Amino acid sequence: MNEPAASTPPGAARAQPLMSIGEVLAQLRVDFPDTTISKLRFLEAEGLVEPQRTASGYRKYSWDDVARLRFVLTAQRDQYLPLRVIREQLAEWDAAGRAPG
Repeated sequence: MNEPAASTPPGAARAQPLMSIGEVLAQLRVDFPDTTISKLRFLEAEGLVEPQRTASGYRKYSWDDVARLRFVLTAQRDQYLPLRVIREQLAEWDAAGRAPG
């Protein structure tokens, strides 16, 4: 399978190479400076994002995962929504085949 060059925009999410949790953190810290690896792991444990795993167990995130995380973090910061409400919204979008945002 041909993977696109690293300069491909996030809109081409499914064709993007996967990112480590550290790379995702670097992407998110621009808009969410208080975000930590522990926070990303917590959001995964809460079922808000499901990164792929390597055979060794490392998390690998797609651009779709990053978009979900951005939605969750924005909803928490700007609308003070509880995780339960955010989870319900994500479930509705998943059922409709739409992306958050």
